[in-house]
Amino acid sequence: MKKQEIDNLIKNINKDWNIVENSIKRDFLFKDFKYAFKFMSDVAVVAEEINHHPTWTNTYNRLEIILTTHDTGGISKLDFELAKRIDVIFEKSK
Repeated sequence: MKKQEIDNLIKNINKDWNIVENSIKRDFLFKDFKYAFKFMSDVAVVAEEINHHPTWTNTYNRLEIILTTHDTGGISKLDFELAKRIDVIFEKSK
């Protein structure tokens, strides 16, 4: 995916997503582990639906999500689609 296309697509997701190397990344903070785990479970359902799975790290109430498309060796439209859906889930979890 070309830089210009990535720059255009990143405008359509939450400003907390950042481009890091060949991926997009966002950190999340929750009230406690239970809320973080519920969010992860909700994201897992969507990830299965679109067959695109995040790389994530969870420590208690903190979650880091990294999205990249391994088949293409970088960022694809699928990463932005999942990011948008993750944003919606996060907004509903507040």
